[in-house]
Amino acid sequence: MAKSKQNSKGCGCGCASIPFSVMFLILAGGIWLFTQRDNLDISRVLPSGLTVEVPVLGSIQITEPSPTPSPISETAPPQASPQPLPPPDAPVASPPSPETPWESKPIRGMYFSRYQVTNNASETMIRERVRYYRDRGINTLIHGVFGNGCAMYRSEVMQAKLGYDSCPNEFEDQWLEWLIDEAHQHDMEVHAYFEKGIKLDENSPMFDKAVERGWIVPGVDRTHPGVDHYVLNVGIPEVARFFTDIVVEFVEKYPEIDAVQWDDYLGYHAELPGQVDRTPKLTNFVQTMIQEMREANPNVSFDICHHNPYWAKQYFAADWESWDIDRAFIQVYGDENFEDEMGYVIANDGISITERQLHRLEALVNNPEIDNLLFFPLSGQPQEMAEDIHELVQEL
Repeated sequence: MAKSKQNSKGCGCGCASIPFSVMFLILAGGIWLFTQRDNLDISRVLPSGLTVEVPVLGSIQITEPSPTPSPISETAPPQASPQPLPPPDAPVASPPSPETPWESKPIRGMYFSRYQVTNNASETMIRERVRYYRDRGINTLIHGVFGNGCAMYRSEVMQAKLGYDSCPNEFEDQWLEWLIDEAHQHDMEVHAYFEKGIKLDENSPMFDKAVERGWIVPGVDRTHPGVDHYVLNVGIPEVARFFTDIVVEFVEKYPEIDAVQWDDYLGYHAELPGQVDRTPKLTNFVQTMIQEMREANPNVSFDICHHNPYWAKQYFAADWESWDIDRAFIQVYGDENFEDEMGYVIANDGISITERQLHRLEALVNNPEIDNLLFFPLSGQPQEMAEDIHELVQEL
């Protein structure tokens, strides 16, 4: 059977069988696609890199469009690249642990008599002792450098004034330099403690000279039972000049010292004979001493550890609130008025206690209004006291 002519011709791309209206729509659509090719985001629906055959337009390569920056991103700084994660075996740095209430106290100081830590000690021993107290949480060493009328170091002032250059001792020339150096290596401070202040006992190497020269206020100071003290009269210009020159000499001889501290022995007990107000002369002496010390070494703090200001002025002629001191620590060595003293402690720079008040340590440590804690070993055993403090703090 013969094929019809219509069926025997090839239809090419099939156009002959497509109605003209359909052809027109395809042509119109192709023209529209061509004119809108830059505005169409074909990549959203087609894979990247795909070549599409579109009638009339021919081949169109679909590529990933570049992102159009927003108005904000044009002016914003570039974003930092994400940091790579550490390898699995790398140690992960832990955040620093917060300070405990004990560690937050800027000064945690221990007192040492001028015959402790350094007397008859080698450099190695002194440095080891500094580290011992550091390991027990003590960060300030308040060490005696002068007391009972004489200096523990070699003093040109004493040599010129009294005929000898130091108290009888077995110190090395560099004892205090070693102490300060080792302490500073461990972010600790050393405060020079002028022990006994302006008071002497009969064992002082200057006692006889002071009596001979009329430097002593009449009467005996029995503030502390069992010890008879004699008080030097700083109202006498020669006495005032002696102590002022001693302090100036010290801060020049040891320029790295952090502070000078005097205690409640800087005062005249009210029970001394005579109705004499020694407050003005004592105030003038201390103000002058502080001023000259600061001129000689402005980096040194002048501190006191004294009775509360009311008690000091009323019973010891020590109006220390007018002395222009840097810091005042309140002695609270008894329990009978302990709570009453807290107002003075909080209003000033901290508290000093003895072994007899260690049962109150937890409350003092946890009180954020108490800035600093000083410890006076009444028994003369600072090492044992430091050990007890360390054990108590560990239990807080």
